[in-house]
Amino acid sequence: MDKMSTLEYINQMFPTEASLSGIEPLMQKIQSEIRRVDAGILAAVRQQSNSGTKAKEDLAAATHAVEELTYKIREIKTKAEQSEMMVQEICRDIKKLDFAKKHITSTITALHRLTMLVSAVEQLQFMASKRQYKEAAAQLEAVNQLCSHFEAYRDIPKITELREKFKSIKQILKSHVFSDFSSLGTGKESEETNLLQHLSDACLVVDALEPSVREELVNNFCSRELTSYEQIFEGAELAKLDKTERRYAWIKRRMRTNEEIWKIFPTSWLVPYRLCIQFCKKTRKQLEGILDNMKEKPDVATLLMALQRTLEFEDELAEKFGGGTQSREIGNEIEEIGRQNNSQSASDIRKKYEKKLAAHQGSENEEKDGNKDLSAPGAGFNFHGIISSCFEPHLIVYIELEEKTLMENLEKLVQEETWDVEEGSQNNVLSSSMQLFLIIKRSLKRCSALTKSQTLYNLFKVFQRVLKAYATKLFGRLPKGGTGIVAAATGMDGQIKTSDRDERVICYIVNSSEYCHKTSGELAESVSKIIDSQFADRVDMSEVQDEFSAVITKSLVTLVHGLETKFDAEMAAMTRVPWGTLESVGDQSGYVNGINMILSSSIPVLGSLLSPIYFQFFLDKLASSAGPRFYMNIFKCKQISETGAQQMLLDTQAVKTILLEIPSLGRQTSGAAGYSKFVSREMSRAEALLKVILSPVDSVADTYRALLPEGTPMEFQRILELKGLKKSDQQSILDDFNKGSPAISRPSSAAPVGQSMAPAPPASTVPAISNPASAGFITSREDVLTRAAALGRGAATTGFKRFLALTEAAKDRKDGPFRKLFNA
Repeated sequence: MDKMSTLEYINQMFPTEASLSGIEPLMQKIQSEIRRVDAGILAAVRQQSNSGTKAKEDLAAATHAVEELTYKIREIKTKAEQSEMMVQEICRDIKKLDFAKKHITSTITALHRLTMLVSAVEQLQFMASKRQYKEAAAQLEAVNQLCSHFEAYRDIPKITELREKFKSIKQILKSHVFSDFSSLGTGKESEETNLLQHLSDACLVVDALEPSVREELVNNFCSRELTSYEQIFEGAELAKLDKTERRYAWIKRRMRTNEEIWKIFPTSWLVPYRLCIQFCKKTRKQLEGILDNMKEKPDVATLLMALQRTLEFEDELAEKFGGGTQSREIGNEIEEIGRQNNSQSASDIRKKYEKKLAAHQGSENEEKDGNKDLSAPGAGFNFHGIISSCFEPHLIVYIELEEKTLMENLEKLVQEETWDVEEGSQNNVLSSSMQLFLIIKRSLKRCSALTKSQTLYNLFKVFQRVLKAYATKLFGRLPKGGTGIVAAATGMDGQIKTSDRDERVICYIVNSSEYCHKTSGELAESVSKIIDSQFADRVDMSEVQDEFSAVITKSLVTLVHGLETKFDAEMAAMTRVPWGTLESVGDQSGYVNGINMILSSSIPVLGSLLSPIYFQFFLDKLASSAGPRFYMNIFKCKQISETGAQQMLLDTQAVKTILLEIPSLGRQTSGAAGYSKFVSREMSRAEALLKVILSPVDSVADTYRALLPEGTPMEFQRILELKGLKKSDQQSILDDFNKGSPAISRPSSAAPVGQSMAPAPPASTVPAISNPASAGFITSREDVLTRAAALGRGAATTGFKRFLALTEAAKDRKDGPFRKLFNA
């Protein structure tokens, strides 16, 4: 047992009195177990005592055995040393004989090689004098190998003499070979049939000589071959830009004609390859001189033709010798400009990124191979740009022509623009926008096929100017406000009138600007991939995109101003209603219906043409304009009676409902929640103003401070005028208003209508009142508000009952002073 309790054990063994009869048998069993355990302990003690004695005896025996082993090892070591000394004594004489044999063998070998070297040098001298190149090449290899054995004997006079003689023989061979090769290309090869074979054998000698001899021979041959080229094309007749193509025809014809003759050179010498490199360098130098010495700007057509032929020649060389081939995916990058991303399939996207991955891996491989010998074909020498780069500083005339052409095309596109889109079009973008980018893509293709350096960057700057000009054209197409003396005299100065067609055109301008904003970014991305890396970081379209963003903002603001101008007639009709003489409250007024008709006509079109983000921006601007304008228009009315205020309050609710239904009307409800709060907040001020007008004269100041805490004394005075009070009566109320102003806690902004029906804030948010007068003021204010709310409820007309039905949900809320406005 882990935890033994004696008492629990006894109680478990003897739970009852009857069980106590078993104590004696149990005691006997326990005594027997104790005796058995004592016997086991005694036996274990005795066994342990015997084991200790035996262990001591075993340890002593092991120690003695180790001592004997150590003694025997020492004896063996001593005998081994004696044996080694005996062997050294026996082998001492044999070692001397071995060294003697080695020296004699080395001497015999050296004398034999010296004999061979002397004989080989004599034979080589004879072969050199007879110009036996094939045999001399093999002999050169043998002499070189024999000389390598005598590097340690350089100070011996005989060896020095032989080395100098061998050096002079190699010089003689070099001069003979160079002399024989000078006849190549002079026509002797056709007269002497064995000349080519003779020169082919001479190449073997050159290979056996130092590498510098081969380099010198190849350079001399290439220079001699290009001497006639320099003489021909430095003349006044052919030293012209329009004769550039004839230069490349000359070298291609030369290589084709002499192809069989040049086979005498070993392929490892790369003679045609080196000849083309020298030709390119000389051609570049001559073309630079022609371009720099021009007194006038070169003809663009001639310049581009020369550049095109040069690029084609460089492509041919790169293909022939396999070095520095250009990527041909530039066209694909340009074609992707302006494509709709949502039209791409999964396979298209996968292929696009596979190409990017392959290009990335290819660039890494090029970096790894960067240390290869550039003089070998396919090892990294880049023929692209070796000649054509000299045209770069002079292509400014080409850029000027491109800019002129693009600007003319832009003017033509804008003039031919119908400012409408075809029915069924998905993007609702003006054709001039898409056509402009097609023209830009063609221009980019032309330039990227010619150069990817400074000129391409200059063309990109031209694209920026063209797109900015197009943004200016779109901006200029927007409807403008009235200006001048007539507009000022008629009150139309600054107002923007927009027809239904104008609204559609503005939407097309917004969509086109969005398309240009997006596509210009894609254009910059494509150019940055094509252009040289030193210019890639400077390729940026942010300024152009800002221009189109400004056009979008101005267009949407113009839409709002256009609707505001359409509202002018309805706002004027509102001020002409005889609010002071209305006898009963009816359905919503005519100007409300007019506002509804304007919005019902315009909003569905705008919602179908604008994207959700821009339609939401338009709604926010419209809400921030319509609410305050309606509020200020109430002040433009003449005297408003109690019945007139009730009718106007009903109209206000109807206008708010119309404004709240605009997202549904435009079939774009994604941002309707925020817009609804915005409209409710703006229209709540007009409702509060009308409730102030409805209040009794004796409590109008308190009601104004409660419902419009941000109001001004001038507005309050205008409210008194709307109520029809005389000047004398107004003054006393104004005095009371000015005295009581500090008693009101003014929030930062007016509460929306939806919030005005909510319970009053808790008592903890109300500032403490320090004197009883203020407390009496609050009490009296609640009573005044209650009386103000009761006014007008006696008008038992159908229209006012409809208004009361709109506020039925607020009747049961009695936990705040403002709710008393709706209490029966």
